[in-house]
Amino acid sequence: MSSTPDALLRQWFREVWDEGREDAIDRLVAPGSKVFGLSGPGGPAVLGPSGFKPVFHMFREALGDLEVIVERTVVQDDMCVAFCRVKGRHVGHSFGGEPTNRPVDFTGMTMARVGGGQLLEGWNVFDFLTMYQQIGWVGTPVLPSA
Repeated sequence: MSSTPDALLRQWFREVWDEGREDAIDRLVAPGSKVFGLSGPGGPAVLGPSGFKPVFHMFREALGDLEVIVERTVVQDDMCVAFCRVKGRHVGHSFGGEPTNRPVDFTGMTMARVGGGQLLEGWNVFDFLTMYQQIGWVGTPVLPSA
């Protein structure tokens, strides 16, 4: 098990997202965990490993060549915030539309509380608008002139 909140969160992104290891979810997510920000702002929490696995499958099916780069972290006590860059290619149907095979490159942040070598709580904010613009589902708005 990882010894620090920073090491655990980095292990999470490497094993679950980069390597696609579903077994890591059972090992790294506490049974009573709550993860917020995966179903939209103000949406319900995802509970435990079994609640997280559908999210895992959706993203892994939709985005091929998925890589989450942890650019920097900030740790305070049992909390760690990771600023991440997500890269991949839109190859699957699980976002609700036809795959475009276009590359995506967007950023986001995760804040996690850890204990006993597992993730206990998580809050996620990722720039999915940019991702949808990159795959061509949402147009880029015209910026107001000065």
